Amino acid sequence: MEAQIFKALGDPLRLKIVQRLSLKETYTIGNLTQGLGISRQGARKQIQVLESAKIVRLSPSGREVNVTLQVNSLQVGKDFISKLENQWDARLQKLKDIAENTT
Repeated sequence: MEAQIFKALGDPLRLKIVQRLSLKETYTIGNLTQGLGISRQGARKQIQVLESAKIVRLSPSGREVNVTLQVNSLQVGKDFISKLENQWDARLQKLKDIAENTT
């Protein structure tokens, strides 16, 4: 799951889309990608990558499709990074302890 999230967020355009989604609860695809310099078809393709990673949810609404950020999926990525951060903090503390005890 983490790999899909980080892969989806690794593209600058998709990252920009997620940033926009964090500002407002729901956007239509057109409103979300306005001013990004991509076609509607290109936008749909990028949003499908985010949907596959469960970062966004698509909801049909008449002729439009609403896009909503799935914050819980981003929490999975955040938890993964926090776990790595804690591991490195523990390793650095151990190295510091060793260095202080040898001098």
